[in-house]
Amino acid sequence: MAWQQLDMNRLDIPMGEIYSFMGYRDNEPDSQTREMTEYLLEESMQFLRPQFKYLFFDGTLSSDFMQFTLQGPAGPVTFDAGKIICRQLRGASRFAVFVATVGTGYFQWTDAVKRRDDMFQTYVMDSVGSQIVESVADYMETILQGELDAKGFHRTNRFSPGYCGWHVSEQPKLFSLFEEERPCGIELTESCLMLPVKSVSGVIGVGPEVRYLPYSCNICDMKMCYKRHR
Repeated sequence: MAWQQLDMNRLDIPMGEIYSFMGYRDNEPDSQTREMTEYLLEESMQFLRPQFKYLFFDGTLSSDFMQFTLQGPAGPVTFDAGKIICRQLRGASRFAVFVATVGTGYFQWTDAVKRRDDMFQTYVMDSVGSQIVESVADYMETILQGELDAKGFHRTNRFSPGYCGWHVSEQPKLFSLFEEERPCGIELTESCLMLPVKSVSGVIGVGPEVRYLPYSCNICDMKMCYKRHR
């Protein structure tokens, strides 16, 4: 188990990735957009206190690679993650269940920006927040890999409800594996939306036989996924 609250200065937040969230791919944004992005990224440091948490569980995959089952504190919990994800988890001897978030200060930051009544700033802020939480999750994976290296283990990519055929309605089962109702301060709504919205959750397979794919979009048929455009 690991939990950390991070200083924003410890995160690698590539500007190019923020621009990708805005829809820029091979094109460079104009100077006004670049300046506003830099300003809001700097401002975010006044509000955000990112954090993450992960827990390890024993588990098994179904023979048809449609489900995986974790041995939770209250008994087995089965996830209908689908074949795309379960095949990527093959060989896992344990599973890391995680959450990562920019922190509840995102609510205050959002209010501060919206009070300026500037839709452009609100749009840029959303993209900045999206990349920050991705950077938090990337940092978490670095910490996780350091822990696994000592055991001679590897990790898979991280997989989240809502992607690659894993329905978002499985979120409550994932959250039930944490001791607290709101891990890292994240609230789960009835529609399975996480608050703050700049939060991610999911599972990572670990073990001596698993592998990490540097680029994993080719395993998924979700054409409109935002990550495909990163």
